[in-house]
Amino acid sequence: MPKTLESEVREQLLPNRPLLKRTGIRFLASVLVLGMLLAGVPCLAGEHWQWGERHTRNMVTAEAGLPVHFDLETGENILWSASLGGGAYSSPVAAAGRVFIGTNNAEALDPRHRGDRGILLCLDQKDGSLRWQLVVPRIGGDDYLDWPGVGICSPPTVEGDRVYTVTNRGQVVCLDLHGLENGNTGPFTNEGRVMLPPGDPPMEPAPPDADIIWLFDMRAEVGLYPHDAIFISILLDGDYLYLNTSNGVDNTHLRVGNPEAPSLIVLDKNTGRLVARDIEHLGPRIFHAVWAPPALGVVRGERLIFFGGPDGICYAFKALSGPPPDDVKFLERVWRFDCDPEGPKGDQFQFSRNLREGPSQIVGMPVFYRDRVYVTAGGDVWWGKRQSWLKCIDAAQKGDITATAERWSYSIPRQSTATPAILNGLVFVTDDAGHVHCVDAETGEGYWTHRPGRSIWGSTLGAGDRIYVGARDGSFAIIAADKTKNVLFETRFPDEINGTPAADNGVLFVNTLTRLYAISGKSAE
Repeated sequence: MPKTLESEVREQLLPNRPLLKRTGIRFLASVLVLGMLLAGVPCLAGEHWQWGERHTRNMVTAEAGLPVHFDLETGENILWSASLGGGAYSSPVAAAGRVFIGTNNAEALDPRHRGDRGILLCLDQKDGSLRWQLVVPRIGGDDYLDWPGVGICSPPTVEGDRVYTVTNRGQVVCLDLHGLENGNTGPFTNEGRVMLPPGDPPMEPAPPDADIIWLFDMRAEVGLYPHDAIFISILLDGDYLYLNTSNGVDNTHLRVGNPEAPSLIVLDKNTGRLVARDIEHLGPRIFHAVWAPPALGVVRGERLIFFGGPDGICYAFKALSGPPPDDVKFLERVWRFDCDPEGPKGDQFQFSRNLREGPSQIVGMPVFYRDRVYVTAGGDVWWGKRQSWLKCIDAAQKGDITATAERWSYSIPRQSTATPAILNGLVFVTDDAGHVHCVDAETGEGYWTHRPGRSIWGSTLGAGDRIYVGARDGSFAIIAADKTKNVLFETRFPDEINGTPAADNGVLFVNTLTRLYAISGKSAE
């Protein structure tokens, strides 16, 4: 960070106060953080993959020939499966002949790394064999900062031979796609320190360890106070990486850990240097955490960054252009749209555990589609009201557009953490009660709902004329992407599914808490 801002920003963002002691009751359920489980699918165009369709974040893939049926018992269409231990709450990302998935270290793949760790696995798409793994120790001191047993939850973004992701400790890292197979290329060479808890002697990095190119520590540099688990999906645009910070409440769930920390930041992808941040002061309005990753779209020639706030407000900022600036800039807001204008905006914690009324938040990614933004907003899954909405927003307006930009609103009688999938003129979203909703993208008319399972925290994956979706009771469904409900296939996995499938090279990748499955589509038709 430039010296001209360093002392001022550090003083503002890093208040000198001890961590609060843990409360007596451990809300294990809340750590299975809704936000981390929104799930998506990587872009499959060229050599640039990121969660959601290119920059727009639409939950669709151009992959063809994906399966319409498979059988876990007989092995029909199952290419391989790989053990994930027991903490894989994220979603797979399939890119460049690899599959990336976050998990824990319950089944250590390398005897040098023992104990509870956050893990990012890089597996070979052909057979699920290990290429390399990123190993990261727990923050420690307070379980609510980094919940034990939960794996790395942030799905990576891949460009060429670079992999960008965020660890369970809030470290933004740029990794070599090849791991240490081609040597420790630097400039960062201190992987041995990163892999072990503070105080332990560093180890010498060696295959199958990850190769870190650069590292940016959000807790040290911008005052991040994480909650439960960090979920960040990096938006890559040119030389810039846009990140939601995952800043959140403390272990009491009644105060924000660091209300002065930013909610949206921008890094130089080449160096990891901080180049911009928001100044919306969203921290004091956080109800749980900042778990909604940003999206990008071009509206009337202007590049905009769309960001779902923890206060239930969708924001649009001007995208940065040209080479990265030398100093830290403030993102310029273009518009704001309140998805729940009738909801309370202050004293949000008085509504904790109130299922009927309270503030709204945005957890799923906004999706840009034909000059509109589609986003789900509503109550928190664990602590908030049982109500959410799918909103369609005119992205071409400016200022406070709450009263003028709503094209339509679709009511969902339960909480939703979904990122929309838009295909064939239809929008598909999920809710916490286990329903899939099919809605007309132009008018907001609801055509049908279907309940594959008990609860859904992930999103639907759209592919051609089908959608693919998993539920937290292990149920899995393939449904026709049509206004007339047509369930093509249903089955059940032996463990819960908390994310969204990915696809690459005609193969569908689905992960449960404990295993990753590669499912062939060769006999799809």
